[in-house]
Amino acid sequence: MHHGFCSSRAVPPPSPRGGRHYTSQGPPPCPWRALCCLRCHGRVGRADGARAMADPSSFASPACCLTRHLHLRCRVDFSARALRGTAAFTARAEREALRCLVLDTKDVQVFKVTVNGQDAQFAFGEKHSFKGTPLEITFPNELRRGQEAIVEISFESSPQSSALQWFTPEQTSGKKHPFLFSQCQAIHCRAIFPCQDTPAVKLTYYAEISVPKELVALMSANRDGEAPDPDDSSQKIYRFSQNVPVPCYLFALVVGALESRKIGPRTLVWAEKELVDKSAYEFSEAEAMLKTAEDLAGPYVWGQYDLLVLPPSFPYGGMENPCLTFVTPTLLAGDQSLSNVIAHEISHSWTGNLVTNKTWEHFWLNEGHTVYLERRIGGCLFGEQFRHFQALGGWRELQNTINTLGDKNPVTSLVINLDEVDPDVAYSSVPYEKGFALLFYLEQLLGGPDVFIGFLKAYVQQFAYKSIVTEDWKKFLYSYFKDKVDVLDKVDWSSWFHAPGMPPVKPTYDMTLSNACVALSQRWIKAKESDLGSFSSADLKEMSSHQIIEFLALLLLEEPLPLSHVQRMQEVYDFNAVNNSEIRFRWLRLCIRSKWEEAIPLALKMATDQGRMKFTRPLFRDLYSFDKSRDLAVKTFLEHRASMHPVTSMLVGKDLKQDQ
Repeated sequence: MHHGFCSSRAVPPPSPRGGRHYTSQGPPPCPWRALCCLRCHGRVGRADGARAMADPSSFASPACCLTRHLHLRCRVDFSARALRGTAAFTARAEREALRCLVLDTKDVQVFKVTVNGQDAQFAFGEKHSFKGTPLEITFPNELRRGQEAIVEISFESSPQSSALQWFTPEQTSGKKHPFLFSQCQAIHCRAIFPCQDTPAVKLTYYAEISVPKELVALMSANRDGEAPDPDDSSQKIYRFSQNVPVPCYLFALVVGALESRKIGPRTLVWAEKELVDKSAYEFSEAEAMLKTAEDLAGPYVWGQYDLLVLPPSFPYGGMENPCLTFVTPTLLAGDQSLSNVIAHEISHSWTGNLVTNKTWEHFWLNEGHTVYLERRIGGCLFGEQFRHFQALGGWRELQNTINTLGDKNPVTSLVINLDEVDPDVAYSSVPYEKGFALLFYLEQLLGGPDVFIGFLKAYVQQFAYKSIVTEDWKKFLYSYFKDKVDVLDKVDWSSWFHAPGMPPVKPTYDMTLSNACVALSQRWIKAKESDLGSFSSADLKEMSSHQIIEFLALLLLEEPLPLSHVQRMQEVYDFNAVNNSEIRFRWLRLCIRSKWEEAIPLALKMATDQGRMKFTRPLFRDLYSFDKSRDLAVKTFLEHRASMHPVTSMLVGKDLKQDQ
């Protein structure tokens, strides 16, 4: 799912002792609530214009007070599974007579708050099921509009933080040292420290992180040196600076026994020793992709572009943390064939990280444009037919998602309503692939790829460093193509944006590379028992791994094949021996849907050996739907639940009706 002008170099404080140790059951309600917080923050019904502005996934009120810079000092405590320290925000009053600041928190302890060095009162509001608990800070003195104050919060994260996954040494590749990583998108930064956890707010940050000295810390920022921790000789402090303003969901931290290899002038690959050389080979195209992206979208403003390969439980394919893309080890196919995920995360450096959705209801602005850029990079590097092939694969992926979710499901709209909806639960391929389909359709409508990339570059320039909603995007599209308003007016905007299900129009796709996949899938679909002898390993001789993935994806859109067919497929193609994660995933789904019992242990193994939700959730769902594997699927999930990523475990739990 994606700041530093601070000169002080103080070290993280020791664990706070004493102080008001309020948890979310906390102290009495904020005395200023009635006067100040409600004025800024009261969520009256979001019917009118306020509907477009307020973020339904956050308690923060940036219209009242804006956090502009963060100085974070903290200690990583593996034994307590906690981050402990201070978050000092530079906050600016956005209106007169400001007396309070409301921040998002989730399962975070707060010990003390100061404003410009003076103790400040604070209180927790009411706990919400997934949004967490608002923290209301009362300023000792009123702030005038435009006035800034330093709000410093002493905090500690919970061992159960939904943003963090902690590993024992046994769970890592090296087996010697513990490991920690964060995943803040969409609304989990608040589960590390109190913050305005909305993509409407961007801030710079400076961080000083104390970790065991044998480990390395990395962040979504440029590295700014390291030094022994003067308070603890067994610890070391790493410093980081992010001078481009970023939303809180792009805050990221990893701590582990990491090594690096240089693969380009601005790129290191980081991983545990066991995977670092394999990773360096797999992602060696990163600089070529960066250069291509710069040609398409404009200069890369972030300085470093590093890649980090995480443990297998990382829930996503990649995460576009600035300066340090996080990726899943399931991309390590050995032949660079899954590097489109790298092109995707690189593209986020413009669409998502520079131009950002103002709320998660407009997530398609981040993802649709990023998929569009990713495929433009693929087109430049591997040819226009390949771009069309990937685009058509995306359309099929969208069909698959909408088949699963249901074509009346409101989360299949491009712009969704997240009032009382958890963004993690609403997450799907829709904003990616329906968003891409809209941009691809507009490209074809407005004069082709060269014309449309001009728009994309101008769009990035226009909205860089800002957070926007769909209406801003549409207004800019109309102004950029002011000579083609008649063409734009023919677009069924209402259906594209607000109707659930498949888009109102299907773009045109070059079929050259898809034809072989369609032909082979049709042979299998139409084959009778007596035809099974006609298949042989030669069928796949001329096909790339991308085409094999597409062949299997086409079969998954149809009714399940007879068991005899998948058994024959294994005889001639030996898919069980394939390690490419995208091929293996679709093959095992095909087997389980055709009720092949021999595939049950293989599918369970893939669902638990790695935790990328794209693979783990559908595999568990298919196993749950098959009567012969349902009980084993639940049993296996319950056995693995404790070592799964918190978001994965929550969502698979819902899928298997095991939510606690």
